[in-house]
Amino acid sequence: MPVSLPPALDLSLDLLRCPTCRTRRLRPGHGALLCPVGHTFDIARHGYASLLTGTRATSGDDAAMVQARHRFLSTGAYAPILEVGARLAVDAQSEQGTVVDVGCGTGYYLAGVLDQLPGARGLGVDTSVRALRLAARAHDRAAAVAWDLFRPFPLADGAADVVLDVFAPRNPAEFHRVLRPTGRLIVVRPSGRHLAELRGRMSAMVTVDPAKEQRLHRALNPFFETVVTEQVEYAVPLTKLDALDLVGMTPSARHVSPADLAGGVLPDRVTVSVLATAYRPR
Repeated sequence: MPVSLPPALDLSLDLLRCPTCRTRRLRPGHGALLCPVGHTFDIARHGYASLLTGTRATSGDDAAMVQARHRFLSTGAYAPILEVGARLAVDAQSEQGTVVDVGCGTGYYLAGVLDQLPGARGLGVDTSVRALRLAARAHDRAAAVAWDLFRPFPLADGAADVVLDVFAPRNPAEFHRVLRPTGRLIVVRPSGRHLAELRGRMSAMVTVDPAKEQRLHRALNPFFETVVTEQVEYAVPLTKLDALDLVGMTPSARHVSPADLAGGVLPDRVTVSVLATAYRPR
């Protein structure tokens, strides 16, 4: 039986463009999205649409990483990160508008922003179909689509009031294209002190490159100027499961072996330290 069009996807359908034609709008039909010349994109039974074409993108977070992320975020340990992102989004627009979350993962941050913007709609974009299964159900006004963030987005020009990027890859030119001239880009990324206690005990964990901030601003500068930057830093107590999930939900999961986890002494407290910046288009 064909999958019906999820209400949240219907709400955001006007934002989407055929990734093959680039300019033609998509319409629903028989469990898929169709463009006028016949390109077809499946709607998964979990509620997200896959717009991927040609060579497949990397698979993104696998099932274990997604479950670890979902469990850890459910503890509320990253709630202050959600709160700063939501506050910057609210400052950027009225309650009506469109929020696009790139690298949305499970939809945790997008749902938090939409809770603070009762009239807004959201669209989450990610390569991980495992994560999108959760993102498509994260909020009744949040749709989800599968796409490779390093390619031109299947979105209309000036479609978004807010582009949200939390611990996700960045595509500055596309961020600029899909944002309205009065819109805001919100980027949340780790500082050098983020998860320092874990990284200090597990050498295989991915570190934060000291030059990362310079590269970020160099990449964004042709397209955006900074409005405000906020630092959020606090300590979080960890159970052993929390610590395992915190490692397992990050890119470090691909580098840390089971032996590393079994043999290491995991900390019972960790520093969370991030920078959150709102940018305006140039």
